[in-house]
Amino acid sequence: MQIKDRVFIVTGGASGLGEGTARMLAAQGGKVVIADMQVDRGETVAREIDGVFMRCDVTQEADGQAVVDKAVSLGKLAGLVNCAGIAPAEKTVGKNGAHNLALFSKTITVNLIGSFNMIRLAAAAMSANEPESTGERGVIISTASVAAYDGQIGQAAYAASKGGVVGMTLPIARDLARSGIRNMTIAPGIFGTPMLFGMPQEVQDALAAGVPFPSRLGRPEDYAKLVRHILDNDMLNGEVIRLDGAIRMAPK
Repeated sequence: MQIKDRVFIVTGGASGLGEGTARMLAAQGGKVVIADMQVDRGETVAREIDGVFMRCDVTQEADGQAVVDKAVSLGKLAGLVNCAGIAPAEKTVGKNGAHNLALFSKTITVNLIGSFNMIRLAAAAMSANEPESTGERGVIISTASVAAYDGQIGQAAYAASKGGVVGMTLPIARDLARSGIRNMTIAPGIFGTPMLFGMPQEVQDALAAGVPFPSRLGRPEDYAKLVRHILDNDMLNGEVIRLDGAIRMAPK
C-alpha cells in the first residue's frame, strides 16, 4: 500500500505508539488524521507533521464517523492504525473486594469496542476506493499487547480487551477480503510510552532488563517500522505479530 499522497487515520496519534506512527506516515508523504482525546498535544503534533487533528472518543459512532468523513475529504483513505487505548490495573479480588465492574466494562469498551468501531467505519469508506495495482483498497492495523497471551496479575480487564483484538483479527480479515482490505494486529511488549514513563525509574529499568534481546524498552519508532512494513507487504493479512524482543511476561 502506497503511503505517499494517501490519507491515514491514526487513533491515539497524539502520543506514544500513535504519535510515532503518525510521524512516520507524514515523513513518507502521507496525509495523517490524528484522532485523540488529548486536544492540546494532538493539535501540536498535527501542526508539526502538517496533518489534521480531530478530537475523537473512539467508542462513539458519531466521533468515529466524523473522523472518517474528514479523512475521505482529504483524499484516498488508505489506512487506519488503531493505537487508542487504556491500561488500568486491578485484581479480580483485591484488598477492597471484587474488581470494579465499571472499570472492566470501560476497558473493554475503549480497547475492544473502540477499535472495532473505527475498523468498521474506516472499512466501509475504504471499500469504495479504486483498488491499487495490487487489488488493495485499504489496510487496517490494530494494537493488541503481549498481555493478550501473558496477562499479569491485575491485568484481567486489559488482557481480556487485548485478547478480543487478537481474536477478531482473522475474522475481520476474512470479512474484508472481498473488498481488498487487509486487517492486521501488532502485539507490542514493553514499550517506552507516556503510560510507562509515569512509573518509577527503577521499575522502568527492571522492565527493560527483562527483555531478552534487545534488552531495552521498545520505542515508538520500532512500532512505526512494523506498521510501514505491513503497509508495504501485501501478503501480510489476518495475523497478529508480537513485537516484544522475545519477552514472555511473568505473573508479576
